[in-house]
Amino acid sequence: MDSQLDQLLAALADPTRRAIVEMLSVGTLRAGQIHAQFPIADPAISRHLRVLRQAGLIVERRPAEDARVRLYQLAPAAMATLADWVHRVGRPAQAQLDAFGNYAATQTPAATPPAGLRHDRLRGRPDRRRT
Repeated sequence: MDSQLDQLLAALADPTRRAIVEMLSVGTLRAGQIHAQFPIADPAISRHLRVLRQAGLIVERRPAEDARVRLYQLAPAAMATLADWVHRVGRPAQAQLDAFGNYAATQTPAATPPAGLRHDRLRGRPDRRRT
């Protein structure tokens, strides 16, 4: 794994940071809008935002008309890196699931044993007792 992917995954290991990323998946938000969604102190949210920024997952902008406002949005390149990794790792598992699905679709259902005939699990042979 490369160091950029390591940073991305480490940043996303925290549930609060994942929640912030999910919020930003809808669109750009002001810092205050993000802070308002969490019952923890503003400095803690600011630290989470800093970790996400340093990992390259989000971008902070300050509009020219009001430098006090901080706007956050997802960084598309980082999201593409994550998506590529998930696709690459998931491809073999998906191929196995597809192969199993194809195999299962070609199999006939197992025959139902005749009424009154049940399997003796301990001896591995049919038991002729009536149930």
